[in-house]
Amino acid sequence: MTPNRQTLLEIFSKMSLSKQSDEKMRSAIKSGKLSLPYYSARGQECIPAAVSACLRTDDYICTIYRGMHDALSKGVPLKLLWAEYAGKASGTCKGKGGPMHITHPESGVMVTTGIVGSSMPVANGLAWASQLSGDGRVTVAYFGDGASNIGAFHEALNLASLWKLPVIFVCQNNHYSEHTRFAAGTAVDRVSRRADSYSMPGVTVNGNDPVDVYAAAELAIARARAGDGPTLIEAMTFRLFGHVFGDDDSVMLPGEREEAMKSDPYPIFRSRLIAEGNAAEDELAEIEAAHALQVNDALRYALESEYPGVNELCHDVYATETLS
Repeated sequence: MTPNRQTLLEIFSKMSLSKQSDEKMRSAIKSGKLSLPYYSARGQECIPAAVSACLRTDDYICTIYRGMHDALSKGVPLKLLWAEYAGKASGTCKGKGGPMHITHPESGVMVTTGIVGSSMPVANGLAWASQLSGDGRVTVAYFGDGASNIGAFHEALNLASLWKLPVIFVCQNNHYSEHTRFAAGTAVDRVSRRADSYSMPGVTVNGNDPVDVYAAAELAIARARAGDGPTLIEAMTFRLFGHVFGDDDSVMLPGEREEAMKSDPYPIFRSRLIAEGNAAEDELAEIEAAHALQVNDALRYALESEYPGVNELCHDVYATETLS
């Protein structure tokens, strides 16, 4: 289950793009270039990077508002994603979805939702469609630890297991549900233990180790594609920048974030690639430099794009247009 050198570099590249996009987004908001609600996924990059390395282009994902890294890892074009975050007409949803509703079916990103727990029932629907059509696709539902306490989580896992749907539930457990610590709101010590109640495999992995995540994802995806049903993967990580941009992190224990920074997956994985002989420093630096240019270009594209006109209010509402 260990990824080869090419796959390791693919995972690193996805992590680099997500990390740099997050840093540029926070910088753009701070400087007043952009104004939007933003939920940073900094520190969680390796989870969707490793999972997406196991997926086909036509496989589906459903994610949540803290999902920039999920969308980029699955292949949403950078410029279109930035334009949508900026609310511009050139975005993935013509500026009408915004940062909490990124959708790009061409890359398999079927929905980004602002409703906690709702990625899972939608993922079940997509997985059921694949099961009925026999198209061989699998669907990944990303969600946070807080969503495992929502009724939709339990209903989705139950139905997925009952019908052996080709779906993988990936909990990015970052220790906090909005402003509530995990232990203060969840009766079990591991979300993965809840898989037992629904007769499916459940595994907890180190969400800061892309190799660990990759191994679990590869097995779960192969199992789903073979018709053996769903898997619940709990990837343990940490939310480095609070619930929403501007959060003062007052709910965190003193020194907790500083301690978590020591396990930041990006620099650790970068050093590991070099130490284990899978990449040279200049090779990784070249990837990072290319992404820096792309992210700057995407921000410029977003800023220069036009906002949607009033006529867009009546478009994309019904399958058949009723008003011009």
